[in-house]
Order: sequence, then structure tokens, then C-alpha cells
Amino acid sequence: MNLSEEDICRHLEALRLEHRDLDDVIARLDAETVANQLQIQRLKKRKLVLKDEIVRLEAQMYPDIIA
Repeated sequence: MNLSEEDICRHLEALRLEHRDLDDVIARLDAETVANQLQIQRLKKRKLVLKDEIVRLEAQMYPDIIA
């Protein structure tokens, strides 16, 4: 699937926003006295998946050029 650079940028921004939102949710859940550890684990796993996707898309947009 070949996306345009504009499509990739929009998708990257959406992923980054979701990643930041998960940070906030995890912090709030972690601050609760009775935190649901399973839910926190799932959110952290989702955050890692998002980060991997962000890195993959960034590498697609800005490939390493061997000089």
C-alpha cells in the first residue's frame, strides 16, 4: 500500500495524538489507589504498538541515505 506523504503525515499525527492520550490515561489510572493493573498493562502494550508504527512510518518518510 503506497500512501502519499500527506497521508502518512496525517496518520503519523493521529498516532502521536493517541500515544499522548494513552500517557494521560495511564498516569490517571496509575494514580488511583485501586488501579486496574491488567488495564494499565493493555494500555502500555497499545502504546508500544503505536510507537512501533510511528517509527516505521517515520522511517518510510525519511529513509536512511548512505552517503
